[in-house]
Amino acid sequence: MKLTLIVKKGKNGYLIGQIKEIPAVFTQGLSIDELKENIADALEMYLEDVRENYKPDGEMLQEEELTFV
Repeated sequence: MKLTLIVKKGKNGYLIGQIKEIPAVFTQGLSIDELKENIADALEMYLEDVRENYKPDGEMLQEEELTFV
């Protein structure tokens, strides 16, 4: 799965990053490398929250972990 990181100039030397496909995931950093680390952490926390709050309707037939590279 490919995601797009949008980078904008913020205040006081910070860069603001947001994932285009998931606008709720955003963060900041002082360098591109720091921003990429922070956005990966923010995405992980966002997905953990989604998983914890997921309550499917109906009977679950199967659950399988998938890894996207």
